[in-house]
Amino acid sequence: MTARCDILIRGGTLVDGSGSEPFIGDLAISGDRIVSVGGTWEGEAGEVIEAAGLAVTPGFVDIHTHYDGQAAWSEELSPSSSHGVTTVVTGNCGVGFAPCRAEDQDLLIRVMEGVEDIPGVVMAEGLAWDWETFPQYLDALEARSRDIDVAALLPHSPLRVYAMGKRGAEREPATPEDMERMHRLAREALDAGAIGFATSRLLIHRTKAGENIPSYAADDAELKAITAAMRESGKGVLQMVLDSPFQSWADELAHLVAVTESCGRPATFTLGTSNHGEPVFRDALRIVEEANARGLSIAPQILPRPVGMICGFDLSTHPFSLCPSYMAIAKLPLEEQLPHLRDPEFRARLIAEQPQENHSLAMMTRNWDWIFPFAGEPNYEPPVETSVGAQARAQGRTPKEVAYDLLMNGGDGRGMLYNALGNYYQGKFDALYELMTHPDTVMGLGDGGAHYAAICDASYPTFLLTYWVRDRDGPRLTLQQAIRALTSRPAETMGLEDRGRLAPGYKADVNVIDTDGMRLHLPIIRRDLPTGGRRLDQAATGYVTTICSGTVIRRDDQPTGTRPGRVIRGNQPAPQASTALESA
Repeated sequence: MTARCDILIRGGTLVDGSGSEPFIGDLAISGDRIVSVGGTWEGEAGEVIEAAGLAVTPGFVDIHTHYDGQAAWSEELSPSSSHGVTTVVTGNCGVGFAPCRAEDQDLLIRVMEGVEDIPGVVMAEGLAWDWETFPQYLDALEARSRDIDVAALLPHSPLRVYAMGKRGAEREPATPEDMERMHRLAREALDAGAIGFATSRLLIHRTKAGENIPSYAADDAELKAITAAMRESGKGVLQMVLDSPFQSWADELAHLVAVTESCGRPATFTLGTSNHGEPVFRDALRIVEEANARGLSIAPQILPRPVGMICGFDLSTHPFSLCPSYMAIAKLPLEEQLPHLRDPEFRARLIAEQPQENHSLAMMTRNWDWIFPFAGEPNYEPPVETSVGAQARAQGRTPKEVAYDLLMNGGDGRGMLYNALGNYYQGKFDALYELMTHPDTVMGLGDGGAHYAAICDASYPTFLLTYWVRDRDGPRLTLQQAIRALTSRPAETMGLEDRGRLAPGYKADVNVIDTDGMRLHLPIIRRDLPTGGRRLDQAATGYVTTICSGTVIRRDDQPTGTRPGRVIRGNQPAPQASTALESA
C-alpha cells in the first residue's frame, strides 16, 4: 500500500526546534499531525509545498499575549498569527474576564483598561459575557472560530473578586474561608483546562482611575492556597509579574520562590533590564540559578528588544499626552486635532506646559535620552546620538521642541517616536544578548492583545529572525538557537509539549520561511477593533506558509481565511513517536 499524506513540504531546510543543526529533507503531514521528518517522502501527497532554499520550522509559541478579549471577539489573533505564531497564552499578569459575575463586569473592564491599555468601550462592545465561571469562559472561547490555538491561565484579579466580592476588589486580606474558596475555584479551572495561574504584584498595574488592581500585595499565604490546586492536580504553571524596579529583585523573588517551592510546579516571571545604572538583572538571574539548582523550575520571561512605547498624536501616548492643553483635544480624531496642533500659539502653550502630576506615565513620556525617531525601516537599536535629547543638545533647542516637530512630521501629525523604557542598557543590546543566551530564560511578552495604541511587540519573532539572526552588527544568534527560543522552549515552559518540534507525532504547526527575504515593516494604525477602536499592526514579509493543526492559515504573508485554531485544555504531554507513515 502506498503511503499518503495530506501536505508534503518538500526539500526544505528543516530547523526542528530542538536547537540541533538544520538539515535538508521532506516533512509530511496527515490530519493535524506530523508523520515524517527528513529524507525523501516516497508516497503520495494531497498538496505539495516546494521549500527548497526555505526554512521549515515549528509554529511559534507566544506565552504572554493578553488576547483574553480579542479571542472572544475576533477570528484572527493578529498581529501574532502574521508573524508565524500558532499558539498563544492568555490570562497573563493575573488580569482577564473570568470568573466574573454580571455585577463585576465593569470592574474587570476597568482593570484591563488600566493595566493593558485596552479602551473600555472596545471591551464593553466586544465581549458577549456569555460566561460566568472560568470553565464557562473556556467553553465560550471554544465555541468561536479562530486562526490559531489559545491556552489560558486562570487570572488572579477576577478570581479574587469572584471569591471575595467587594472585599477582594478593595484588596482586603483574604480570610481562611476566602482562600479555601479560591483554592476550590482554581482546582475547578485546572480540571476544565486552565494551564496554570497568573498574578501581578506590580505597583504600576492600576485601573484607569489609578486604583491598585485586586491582586496587588496579596500575601504569600493566599498565593500558596491557590497554587496548592496545581500541586494536587500535578499540572499547571505559575506566572507572576513582580514589583521590580520598585522593590529589589531579592525581596520580590523571595515571594516567587516561596510559592514555587510550596506548589512544586514550574514558574515564570517577567525580567528585563534598565537602560542605565547597575545591571541588577544579574541579581535576578543569580537567584533563579540558585533556586533551579535546588530542584525548582523558574524561567525568567524576556523580550528580545526594548520594552517600549510607540508614541504619536494618533496613538495613546506621547510626550504631550498628559499636558492640559492636549488633554482638552485628546478625544478628537486626529484630523480635528490638526488645526490646533498646527497653530503656533497652541504649539507654544503646549511646549510650555508640564504633564499631569502624579500620573504613572508622566516621567515615562519625557524619557528624552531614550526617545527616538521611528520612521522608514523600524530600528529597535538606534544610536544614542539620534535620541530626542541628543538632537536637542546638538541643535540648541529643547527636547520638547524637537519632539513636537518630529510628531508633526511636516504638518500631517502622523510622525512616530519610539520610547525605549527598558532593555536598552547603556544604549546597546549586550545585556539583551546575555539574557537571551542564558539557559534559564524563555522568550515571550508579545502582548498582542494589549496596549493596542502604544506597542506592537507581537512582531518580535520576525525581529528575532531578521535582526538577531541575520542583520545585526555584533553578536548574533544562530537560526537554530532562535527557532528553539520561539518554539520548543516556550512550549515546554508552559507544559504544551505536544508542539514546538518537527518530529513524528507532534502537532502539525509549521512555518515555511524565506529567511533571506524576510522583512519587518513599520507599524501602521488600523481601526478594526469593536466600535472602530484603533490598534497598531505590524506586517512582515517572508512567511511563505503558516500551518496550524495541519491546515494552511497563511500563504505569502496573507491569511487564507481558514480557522483551525482551538482552545487548548490543560497541559499537553509530548507525543510518543509514531511509526505510521514514516519514510524509509
